[in-house]
Amino acid sequence: MTDSSLTQTLPPAKQSTQWGQFIPLVIVFFFWGFVAASNDILIPVFKKAFSLTQSESQLVAFAFYIAYTVGSLIYWGISVLIKEDLVNKIGYKNGLSVGLIVSALGTLLFYPAANTGSFALMLAGLFIVGLGFSLQQTVANPLAIAMGPINTGSQRLTLAGGINNLGTTIGPLIVSFAIFGSSADSNTNASIESVKIPYLVLGVAFFLVAVLLKFSSIPDRPELIEEDDSHDKVTVKTSALQYSQLVLGMVAIFLYVGVEVSTASNLPAYMESKLGFLTKEVAPYISLYWASLMIGRWTGAVEAFTENMSLQKILRFIAPYLAFGVFLAVNAIAKHDLTPFYVYAAVIVVLIVADMASKGNPARMLLIFSSLGILATAIGMVTTGMVSVYAFTSVGLFCSTLWPCIFTLAVSGLGKHTSQGSSFLIMMIMGGGFVSVFQGKVAEMIGIQNSYIVGIACFAYLAFYAWKVSGILRAHGIDFDKKAAGGH
Repeated sequence: MTDSSLTQTLPPAKQSTQWGQFIPLVIVFFFWGFVAASNDILIPVFKKAFSLTQSESQLVAFAFYIAYTVGSLIYWGISVLIKEDLVNKIGYKNGLSVGLIVSALGTLLFYPAANTGSFALMLAGLFIVGLGFSLQQTVANPLAIAMGPINTGSQRLTLAGGINNLGTTIGPLIVSFAIFGSSADSNTNASIESVKIPYLVLGVAFFLVAVLLKFSSIPDRPELIEEDDSHDKVTVKTSALQYSQLVLGMVAIFLYVGVEVSTASNLPAYMESKLGFLTKEVAPYISLYWASLMIGRWTGAVEAFTENMSLQKILRFIAPYLAFGVFLAVNAIAKHDLTPFYVYAAVIVVLIVADMASKGNPARMLLIFSSLGILATAIGMVTTGMVSVYAFTSVGLFCSTLWPCIFTLAVSGLGKHTSQGSSFLIMMIMGGGFVSVFQGKVAEMIGIQNSYIVGIACFAYLAFYAWKVSGILRAHGIDFDKKAAGGH
């Protein structure tokens, strides 16, 4: 197997990023982040309203993220029945629109669920929203890569992730405001009735964007490059699952999404039980956690804008603090006290140094950032007060670029099996549900702060994968250091 997957180029017409087409696509990425982070506000609200245990409250995350797996299986089943890939048949633009409409239907269930006080119906609504997101993810990730030169495809995916985290930053604040009112309000509890309106509004937004996408310039049949590995006479693989980098990468995606989600979804319980925070006071810190992913992804996406190395170095310092400024501005508008957050600017320096040390190599970045994730989680476990909160929220910084790193490493060298491999990776997003519930169970046994040992175990595997996959890919002639040295 050769390194052709790393040296391929796009036709002349696609040598520059199609920003006009890219903009409506990132709106979809924004929605994913908005809903995912808003779930962290629903968890403590539902826990109180329905008198749930910590592990039962994590069913909110479980219902949402297991939908990605079910959606992928439904997608695979329909493709088998029609004997053609579903998105190839209906088109990428239609695929996105259908996914948005499915998610919109899910938000409608919040109305009867609120009126009847049904936790099961609430979970069903989140599950259907997640089903729609599953189809959207299957379409949008390869589409983001296709909208410009292949050598900056992962940076566009990182940039789209940064927009996703703009949604995760403001989502908890908007939903918290809609449920509790202003920060100055004395209301500290919320009725289930207060949940239905924000999600109905979100459903209308899903539907409107679905209609707008139909009239957008997004290509219905993008020019996706497929490697021909027929020249490989040593081993001709017939399935993506025959590639060890993918199989190990599927576990990595499962655990990565798991640690990213469970760190945030268990944070409210820690801050309330150990530090005495009120439920409504947790929202800015959940926002900071998801903003940390935005900060890291804006930093990692600078190569998508320019190939000038000097400018890239400057942007690596500007981008993270610009993203941090967005977080501060949003919280200022929400009338939250910003004083506790200024010290976080010093933590961002660690991110910048780590990003520079990775030198654009996804395996090295995965190893460095996973190691820092272990360190941050361990500090959160052994310290108290706000130091522990900053440590746990900084996990978001070190999760920020792991998705594009794992995704790139897992599909490298798959050639014509790349799209199949991508669908398997999307399926493993279910880790966000399983790991959250598992940590909730662990918390009931050894305490909420000690339960973060689950996160350390997840990061340990990611560090192992970074080391292991490097050897696998080098054995097949794929070396990202050579790619970086070659200036793309």
